Amino acid sequence: MKPIWALSIGLVLSACSKNEPPPAPVRPVLSIKVEALSEEGLGRFAGNIQARYESNTGFRVGGRIASRNVDVGTEVEPGTLLATLDPTDQQNQLRSAQGDLAKIQAQLINAKASALRQQALFDRGVGAQAHLDAAQTDLKTTQASLDQARAAVDQARDQLAYTELRNDHKAVVTAWNAEAGQVVQAGQQVVTLAQPDIKEAVIDLPNTLVDQLPKDVVFQVAAQLDPKTNTTATIREIEPQAQSATRTRRARLTLAESPPGFRLGTAISVTLSSAIKPKIELPLTALQEVDGKTRIWVIDPQNKTVAPRDVEVLSRTDSTVVLADGVKNGERVVSAGVNSLKPGQTVKFDEDSQ
Repeated sequence: MKPIWALSIGLVLSACSKNEPPPAPVRPVLSIKVEALSEEGLGRFAGNIQARYESNTGFRVGGRIASRNVDVGTEVEPGTLLATLDPTDQQNQLRSAQGDLAKIQAQLINAKASALRQQALFDRGVGAQAHLDAAQTDLKTTQASLDQARAAVDQARDQLAYTELRNDHKAVVTAWNAEAGQVVQAGQQVVTLAQPDIKEAVIDLPNTLVDQLPKDVVFQVAAQLDPKTNTTATIREIEPQAQSATRTRRARLTLAESPPGFRLGTAISVTLSSAIKPKIELPLTALQEVDGKTRIWVIDPQNKTVAPRDVEVLSRTDSTVVLADGVKNGERVVSAGVNSLKPGQTVKFDEDSQ
């Protein structure tokens, strides 16, 4: 009887164990750690680094360019010879003016001698007052002609000096608009010089965005080839009128710092953002629609289990959603595989994923 009783108990226990549901399997999932957004991106735009102060320089006289002495990108000190004109015409004008000056100087010597003779004759009583007056008038006229001839020489000398194009401040040559052998007019733009001491970022912004920029807008400026080279910037000026072809307005930004990597012409990426009320942004795959409600699955990092939580969606795109509430900053949420989860189910996830 004892073996039969033991066998009966074993059959009962075996039947009970078969009716118990097997434990849910550990399911691997993708997850992210929630981080509240405190800034709203307004766009990313390409631009470059330019000098705040640029000057378009040309010759003060016209002529044929004889030489171009520096190349684009050259740093030049004050007084550097940038280019020259053929000085033949100006040299001839100077020689002519110098000849006229010598002629007037000789005439002045004769006028002085004549005035002295007439004065001596008048003092002895044998000279006429009219002859003295005429001699003195001729002396004054010749003296005035001498001053005019000297001014003409100075002007001709200046015209000759103007055949040399020199800069009056430290600068970088950024563009040439004329080549050797080309005939240019007085004042025509020949070379562009930029002062490298003060730099700024230059970008083109859509006209519609410019009108909506908040006062506290933040600009993040980074070099495209080296994003580690970056700084912040503020608006210095925006063109009042949009370009008709692109409907954009050029904006010039004052850099908070000028890293060595920000050389003139450096291509940059400018990101616009604005401070906002903190909000949560998640991948669209983290949402699950059940009975008309939207929920997410939050992971308990200690027990490695999941639990559903209802949330309210503020906005969504093709890949992301923005939540009004329902999840806290720092919590971990399942980002893929939500449709196969059950409350309290054990999951496997990468704790280092963000």
